[in-house]
Amino acid sequence: MAELTIAFVDLTGSVSVFETLGNDRATKAVTKLTQWIGSVGIDNGGKVVKMLGDGVLLSFDNNRMAVETMTQIQQEHAQRVAQWPSRLKLMMQIGMARGQVIQVDGDCFGDAVNVASRLSDLAGPEQILATDTVIRKLGARHGVRSRSLGPMRIKGRAEPCEVFRIEWQSEMLSEFLTLPADLHALNTSRESVYGGIELGWLDTSHAFSLTDLPVKIGRVPEADFVVNDPRVSRLHASIDIRSGNYVLEDISSYGTWVRFSGADNPISLRRQECLLHSDGEIALGAPFTDFSGPNVTFKLVDGQMVLGRGVRP
Repeated sequence: MAELTIAFVDLTGSVSVFETLGNDRATKAVTKLTQWIGSVGIDNGGKVVKMLGDGVLLSFDNNRMAVETMTQIQQEHAQRVAQWPSRLKLMMQIGMARGQVIQVDGDCFGDAVNVASRLSDLAGPEQILATDTVIRKLGARHGVRSRSLGPMRIKGRAEPCEVFRIEWQSEMLSEFLTLPADLHALNTSRESVYGGIELGWLDTSHAFSLTDLPVKIGRVPEADFVVNDPRVSRLHASIDIRSGNYVLEDISSYGTWVRFSGADNPISLRRQECLLHSDGEIALGAPFTDFSGPNVTFKLVDGQMVLGRGVRP
């Protein structure tokens, strides 16, 4: 058993690419990109554990090199696709975790592998999500820019773990970032960069400010946002603020699905939580493939455009 940093790189946007290019050309494009990801990892001292269609699982003995490699991959790929048409852009969402890993016949098993895979699912396009073990292993003086997203429940883990978003874009404002030196003083009450959240269903739209939270979504009149559909539980989901970020929790009987703008694959929740890191949709009681299901849109409102609770016709 060895302590390794695991990185799971997943491609998003492949549905549009396959529709535009056709199966053969799109498959070649995806394969070329995943091979490039693997080669960058190997050049930086990592190992390609396996290729998973439109994903790559890598392991690193050196935690610092793992973080720098994932940052390099995002930066170089962003420059490469900057001029590509939107329908042809394959973006990357990356999850990272560090821990004890069992290596058998070239494959890896362990909590770090499971968590890295789950974080790649939760990440948005062009994002790198990492556990606190990855960030703290860097040390206080390394200078990697990151921002705490607070404790998150990860499928398969009994206890929540603190998750960080690694900010690899050079233009990110320093006031929104957390350096490793500050990790031991996590402030769970700091103000969000967002001023509120707006929910919409059919012809109804409600805007909730931070003081209105938590917001309960459900079928009964007592819910803060009512969705009158038999597939929706009496109280189906809750949205609250945590460490300056919105978190959606499924408390329903039949499940909740979340799909972010620009992402192909929805996140399925069964009594689990999901970070709402950008605008998108929430499917209640039925997946997005059921076109008759009740879908709620959500929009994160900028902190300088705070809206009080209200109803729009």
